[in-house]
Amino acid sequence: TLLEMLLSIHDRKCLTCSRNNNCELQDLCRDLGVENENAFAGSVNEYEIDDASPCVVRNNNKCVLCRRCSATCQKVQGIGVIGANNRGFDSVIGCAFDSNLADTSCINCGQCIVACPTGALTERDDTAKVFAALADPTKHTVICCAPSVRAQIGECFDYAPGTDCEGKMVAATKALGFEGVYDMNLTADLTIMEESAEFLERVKAGANLPLMTSCCPAWVKFVENEYPEFKENISTCRSPQAMFSAILKDYYRDEANAKGKKTVVVSVMPCTAKKMEAERKESYTHEEKDTDYVLTTTELIRMIDAHGINFEALPSESCDMPFGIGSGGGVIFGATGGVTEAVLRRLIEGHDPATLRAIAECGARGDEGIKEFSVPYNGLDVKICVASGLANARKVLESVKSGEKEYHFIEVMACPGGCVMGGGQPVYGTKVRRAETRTKGLYEADGGMAIKKSNENPLMDVFYNGYFKGKAHELLHNPHE
Repeated sequence: TLLEMLLSIHDRKCLTCSRNNNCELQDLCRDLGVENENAFAGSVNEYEIDDASPCVVRNNNKCVLCRRCSATCQKVQGIGVIGANNRGFDSVIGCAFDSNLADTSCINCGQCIVACPTGALTERDDTAKVFAALADPTKHTVICCAPSVRAQIGECFDYAPGTDCEGKMVAATKALGFEGVYDMNLTADLTIMEESAEFLERVKAGANLPLMTSCCPAWVKFVENEYPEFKENISTCRSPQAMFSAILKDYYRDEANAKGKKTVVVSVMPCTAKKMEAERKESYTHEEKDTDYVLTTTELIRMIDAHGINFEALPSESCDMPFGIGSGGGVIFGATGGVTEAVLRRLIEGHDPATLRAIAECGARGDEGIKEFSVPYNGLDVKICVASGLANARKVLESVKSGEKEYHFIEVMACPGGCVMGGGQPVYGTKVRRAETRTKGLYEADGGMAIKKSNENPLMDVFYNGYFKGKAHELLHNPHE
C-alpha cells in the first residue's frame, strides 16, 4: 500500500530514467508484487527541474521523500544545503528559500546522487555534447581516464566489483571514435612530483604548513566557502585532470600535432565535482578552457551501451603515447590515503619490497574517516593526517584551527573512501562492499605494475628535461590571484 501511494505521486518515466533497472523503488515494487501503479489516483504536485548546477540535476518529480540525500549532505558531508521544506502533501526536498543548488554552498560532491534510491538526483549529462564532438570532422577529440575508473566500470558489464578493466575501457573508448586515448596516471605522477617538491619547500621555509592536497575540487571549494583562512595552505598544484587537459591543449597547439583540427579534450572521472572544476578560472590556460567536457564513469557506461559496444568481447588495448605511461603511485590515487602513500614513495629512498611494504603499512591505508600517523624523514618527524568525507575534514580543520592538532601534511578527499566512492561512480551493492572491493582493485592493479614510484616513470625525465622547459609552472600549477 505504501508503495502504491508513492507511485501515485511519482514521475513514472522509467524507460528514459538514468536509474532504470537500478532503482530501489522498482526493485521493491517487483519484490512485493505491486502491479497497479494507479491504485491511488489524485492530485500530483509538479516541480521544475533544477539544472542550474554545473554538476547535479535535481528532479523532485521523482523524489520519494526518503530524506537520504539530506541526511548524507548534513551528517556525512557536514554541508546541509538540502532538506525537507513545507509539510504534509506539500513536503518537498529543497534548499533554503527554494534556492537552486547552484546558489547555495553545495560543493558538488555528488554524494546525494549516491544516496538517492531513484533518479531524483543525477549528474548533469554531457554525453550528447561529446557524441556531437566525435561526429564533427573538424574536431580532434581526445579522452583521458582517471585511475579509479578502471576498477569501477566493469561492475556494469557483469565483472566482479573492483576488477581492473583498463584494457577493455581503452578499447571501448577507441571504438567510440576518440582519436587519442590517454592515461591520467601520468599527471597523477606529475602531481606527486610537484606536490612533493612544494612540501619540501614549505618545510624548509616553515611557511603555510600544513600543506593540504589540491586534487579534490569539492574539498577545495569547501575550504574556500567555510575555512578561507586555510586557502594558502592548499597546494598550488593543479589536479591531475587540470594538469592533463592543460598539457594536451598545449601539445595540440602545435599545428603538426593538431593537423588543422580544433582539439576537444574530454576527461572521464569518478567525480561530479570535476565538472565544476572544469569551469573554474584556474582550469583555463591562455584564456582557453582546458577541459572541454567531463564525463563521469556512469556517463561513459551509457555511451558504451548507446553505441552498442559489447564490452565483454573487447580485446585489451593500451593507452596512446606520448601520454600512456603511469606508475603504481598514480593508480592508488583513487583510494583515501593513496596520494599520501604516493608522496611518501617519492620522498623515501629505495624501491625494494621491504621499503614499499613499510610505506604501505605506515598508516595511510584503511577506510577510517580520519587517520593520523607520523613518518621520520631527514631528521623530521613528519606528522600526517588523512581524512575522507567532509564532516571528518571539518573536524580536522577545527582541531588545527584551535591549536589542538599540528600537522605537516593533510590529505582530504570529499567522498568517504576516496574517489572510488565518488558521486559519478556506479551505484551497485552495499556502500561498504563497493568501497572495499574498489579499493582492493586499485591496490591489486598497483601490485601488478613494474613502476611503483612517480619519479621512476620514464616520462618524467622526458617532460622535465624537454617538453616542460620554461612552462612547467604554467601548465602544472594554478595561476596566482
